[in-house]
Amino acid sequence: MKRVVIGVGSNIQPKQNIAKALERIAKGHQIVAKSRFVETKPVGDESQPDFINGAILIETDMDRDALKGALAEIEIELGRVRGANKYGPRTIDLDIVAWEGEIVDEDFWEREFLRKAVFEICPEMKTQ
Repeated sequence: MKRVVIGVGSNIQPKQNIAKALERIAKGHQIVAKSRFVETKPVGDESQPDFINGAILIETDMDRDALKGALAEIEIELGRVRGANKYGPRTIDLDIVAWEGEIVDEDFWEREFLRKAVFEICPEMKTQ
């Protein structure tokens, strides 16, 4: 089993969409830990509602590409629309942040709330 940190965020009905996404993820993977979910200001396009963001640690038998595809399917099921505005509102955003202890998402370095969430559920990563 691989241990993977997934960043989770939403600013369209965030409580409901995050709950639905976690429920869907739990159907195919073991959720080992959840960070606190916090309200954050939007990045890039500030003319939209605040986000709720956090992270989860899962165990999965999928490889990275398969998991990325499965997360994209959940986003589509929950109404995620990818448009020209990369920073626009979204029902759900699911990103692989760390794969087997290695940071694989550049947003980790740019977004303090994401680092805090990752360190909350994987404190051992602070020393790497």
